[in-house]
Amino acid sequence: MQFENLKDIIDFAIEREKEAAEFYDDVSEKEFFAGSREMLKEFAAEERKHQAMLEKFLKEGPDRSVAEYKLKWITDIKRSNYVVDIEYQEGMVYNEFLMLAMKREEKALALYNELEQKVEDAKSKKIFRVLAQEEAKHKLFLETNYDDYMAKMGD
Repeated sequence: MQFENLKDIIDFAIEREKEAAEFYDDVSEKEFFAGSREMLKEFAAEERKHQAMLEKFLKEGPDRSVAEYKLKWITDIKRSNYVVDIEYQEGMVYNEFLMLAMKREEKALALYNELEQKVEDAKSKKIFRVLAQEEAKHKLFLETNYDDYMAKMGD
């Protein structure tokens, strides 16, 4: 990925968030089970929050957009590292949705860590650290739910 400036990087990240939200919205419309639909809509809403954060960064700059955000270490239990990539298929069961979402969050986390390396000033780096932390929180949530579900199923 080559970028001319910070705006190009942010625009790229905004497009990734839009694509993710659209994916979850599209998939939610195809799902028969209300619980799965709701979970997917929640995933889409989270991606829109990230998009809004990036748009705010472009509008207000690094000083105001993430100034109040507190960074903290999020444990990575690395469950998604041991799950294969899967494509969405109608009728997927709960644990498959979790695997799909875990892998997507893993990739988003890696993307934000990579984009952070492409900016030079500390204030701009913070936006990508914030987004990486958000993705890490989602990843941990999904991985924990996956572990809990699989334990209930006897795996």
